[in-house]
Amino acid sequence: MRKQLYRMFGRVKHFAENDNSGMGVIEIILIIVVLISLVLIFKTQLTALVRTIFGNITNSALSI
Repeated sequence: MRKQLYRMFGRVKHFAENDNSGMGVIEIILIIVVLISLVLIFKTQLTALVRTIFGNITNSALSI
């Protein structure tokens, strides 16, 4: 009984030391930071692109 209890605590300790579930959160935060940085860097180009696309959509809708 005591041997099984020590083995179980050993497994729990091993799991707690090797738990990397927090890495997913860090990766997501880094991806969001990179995306926001890219948007800030290319803001004028993205704005021009969106205006062109919506202008084309509006012109196509008006011709129907």
